Amino acid sequence: MISIGNCGCREKLHRCDAPLDTCFSLERGAEELISKGLAKKVSLTEALAALRRSHEAGLVHVSYTFRDKDKPGIVCSCCSCCCQSLSALVRFGVLDAVVASRYVAETDSETCVDCGKCVERCQFKARQLENGELSYDKSRCFGCGLCVSTCPTGSVSLVERKVG
Repeated sequence: MISIGNCGCREKLHRCDAPLDTCFSLERGAEELISKGLAKKVSLTEALAALRRSHEAGLVHVSYTFRDKDKPGIVCSCCSCCCQSLSALVRFGVLDAVVASRYVAETDSETCVDCGKCVERCQFKARQLENGELSYDKSRCFGCGLCVSTCPTGSVSLVERKVG
């Protein structure tokens, strides 16, 4: 079972105009939220459409897997201006303290045209345009893929993060 409810962070803080109905609960958590009237049941097709819509809005998908569980129970689509976890990542630069990604973006400098589209989409301030050239700090990259889907030349891809 899948449920979708409003993002509590954006509902409370109102710091952006991103869509509100972007937080998913799965299985038992979904049943509980639906029974409390905090979410509604959605089909897989509806859930995927909502994920696509939130990605287009520039939100970062974050799945939460809880201790002693092997599957995520919650999937949120977050912004760094309202979400407590993402705003802490940006503010303090501690990328793996609360949430982590196995991936990181990589840019092909041969095909990159320094258009800045990826800079506009990056919630983590890993990408900047300096004197018309792309500057990229891989250590700030969360690996969300927003830059990948917006790059008009296909110069950005996600690769597995090297640990250590």
